[in-house]
Amino acid sequence: MEIRKTTPDELELLLKMYENARMFMASHGNPTQWGTSYPSRELVAEDISTGCSYVCIEHGKIIATFYYREGDDSTYTHIYSGQWLNEHPYGAVHRITSDGSVRGAASFCLEWAYQQCGNLKIDTHRDNTVMQHLLEKNGFTYCGVIYTDNGSERLAYQKCEK
Repeated sequence: MEIRKTTPDELELLLKMYENARMFMASHGNPTQWGTSYPSRELVAEDISTGCSYVCIEHGKIIATFYYREGDDSTYTHIYSGQWLNEHPYGAVHRITSDGSVRGAASFCLEWAYQQCGNLKIDTHRDNTVMQHLLEKNGFTYCGVIYTDNGSERLAYQKCEK
């Protein structure tokens, strides 16, 4: 597997992957995290244009996608019912999904992101037990609760060098 930045001509493919992810989440007890329309076409296009959208490739095929950016993330400024492991510079991952065709693709993406900075933050919905398990399996520590820009509660995780 390899990771590279998403190109603008891959927007439609990513939108289809996110549509499939919303159906998967709904069928696994998490219908509200992404609802029926998140992320929007505009948001994914912005992720691509700002260079923060990445794809995971296996045998020439896109099998996963995610947002990654180093630097402060406004949703992580305040944490409740806990605390971050450290306050060092970090990278953040959002909107990670895979097409399910290759086992371990999401873990590969998380490990790639972690290798970029050695201090990674991510969050997920309380009902997203699949993602919670993935994060714990990949060495992330539950740190507390954050709230997104629209006020939605999320469980916050961090992985850093000890």
